[in-house]
Amino acid sequence: MAKTLDQKIADAEARLARLRLETRKQDTGRKIVLGGILLAAAESDPAIRAWLIKRVDGSKLRKTDAERLEPLIAKWRKMS
Repeated sequence: MAKTLDQKIADAEARLARLRLETRKQDTGRKIVLGGILLAAAESDPAIRAWLIKRVDGSKLRKTDAERLEPLIAKWRKMS
C-alpha cells in the first residue's frame, strides 16, 4: 500500500532530524579537536596563551562557563 502524504511528511521530517543530529555531532567533534590543539598550543606558546586570556577576559561568558575556565586562566596568568 502506498504511503499517505502525512506518512511521507513524517518520514521526511525524521530524516531531516537525523541529518541535523549528524551535523551537530560533526560540529562538536571539530570543536573538541580544535580546542585540544589550541589548549596544547597555549601551554607552550606565551603569545597564544596571552591571546586566549585576552579573548576570555573580553567575552561575555555564562557564569558556569566562566567558573569552568577560571582555574585554567589562573594557571595561565601565573605562567605569563
